[in-house]
Amino acid sequence: MTARATGIGSFPGDTQRDFDEAVALVLGELAADEHGLPFLPEVPGRGAPAGMIGRTLGLVGGLDADLQPSGWRLTGTSGAPARDQRRARSQASQDLDGLEERASGHTGPFKVQVTGPWTLAASVERPRGDKILADHGGRRELAQALAEAVTDHLADVRRRLPAVTELILQIDEPALPAVLAAAIPTASGFSRHRAIHPPEASQALEWVLAAATDAGATPWVHCCAPDVPIGLLRGAGARGVMVDLGLLDATGHDAAGEALEAGDTIALGIVPTADDPTGDAPLVERVRRWLDMLGLDPEQVAGSLVVSPACGLAGATPGWPRRALELSRLVARSLDG
Repeated sequence: MTARATGIGSFPGDTQRDFDEAVALVLGELAADEHGLPFLPEVPGRGAPAGMIGRTLGLVGGLDADLQPSGWRLTGTSGAPARDQRRARSQASQDLDGLEERASGHTGPFKVQVTGPWTLAASVERPRGDKILADHGGRRELAQALAEAVTDHLADVRRRLPAVTELILQIDEPALPAVLAAAIPTASGFSRHRAIHPPEASQALEWVLAAATDAGATPWVHCCAPDVPIGLLRGAGARGVMVDLGLLDATGHDAAGEALEAGDTIALGIVPTADDPTGDAPLVERVRRWLDMLGLDPEQVAGSLVVSPACGLAGATPGWPRRALELSRLVARSLDG
């Protein structure tokens, strides 16, 4: 097996044309050989329905939501989705139509992304105000609804990309460490929501990750924040964890090494998210030094390594996403040498 290269998801831009160009870029850079892992790009600059929260709420049935000045909020009603949620659903469908047109014959692996249950709970408000995070029943209902949405979404992607050999679902959980550490502010901003204990955090993730597995996909979790709970994520069923290497502490380094030794995937976010004149050689050396620090043989773990930008590229200058993906691919290829 070989090291692979991929991206986190987001790209700069604010139009549908920008999305179409992002799809062409991803396929051009990552679908050509065994070192590339292409993915469904996201262009959140098109508005809240195209952002990470809106995209995922557009996939979730049974929980109606709309946009308020403070962000997304559940309406507390059932029936037809609210206008903003319908827009998110329509935007997601249009994006998949564009992907299908360009990649229906793609053979090889492919990755799609959704927002995880804890980042949704920390971001979306209840009908009566404050975050879903404050409501035990609401947290549970949200996670279960997301698991159902994952099943339907992956079936849709499979139908559109029938030649894909491995479908990977990336669960984005940037807020998870803050949820576990009681660091999410309440609506007033004067206090913090109570910490979610690991067993409850794990259970909600298990529902979503198991839904991906049952649908025939490989579940990964992405968290480009300090204190990534790699052990908790793997225990909940994640077969891959995507991290920003620069944010890992000693515990995170050890946990990532254990995952690699066990054959699970670790995606190292090492490529800068903004213009940087540094070439691929220093990045290759950085990965090799990291593996040496952990006492791991690059040749033995290369098949479990993925190289990516440190986080999303929504704020990058127009030319940098292409260079970032190119650098990721060059580093992955060099790790096999």
